[in-house]
Amino acid sequence: MRIRTTRFGTLDVAADDLLSFPSGLLGLEECRQWVLLADEADQALGWLQSTSRPELALAVVSPRRFVPEYRFRTFRGELAQLDLVGPEEAQVLVTVSRHDGELTLNLRAPIIINPSARKGRQVATNDEHPVQYAIPAAPARLKKSA
Repeated sequence: MRIRTTRFGTLDVAADDLLSFPSGLLGLEECRQWVLLADEADQALGWLQSTSRPELALAVVSPRRFVPEYRFRTFRGELAQLDLVGPEEAQVLVTVSRHDGELTLNLRAPIIINPSARKGRQVATNDEHPVQYAIPAAPARLKKSA
């Protein structure tokens, strides 16, 4: 499959690389197909690229890279559609954004992916994680990209 993107140009993506988000993402419910791309210059950073909207690429990271003790709670039903065998199978990502000159992580709404089923879902947690957690010492490359 060939997708056009504004950030990465035209990409050839294998069908096996597509991620299905049956409910879309929060605020982007119409975007149901995504591909997770590695950042060439920073292994900590990934990009969740929409296959239907060329301009839409979300910077994502593993929250545990910056918040090692990160855990979240959500209702079991929120993750049922992902067909996870166990919680250890899930890949957990959070979006990176810029707020007041700082890079922040949205720890309140992680993106959960079942890599083997190629399904994902963004959930709102049942705990008090912040929507804008400032990254204490973000790598220089990450600061330029987000």
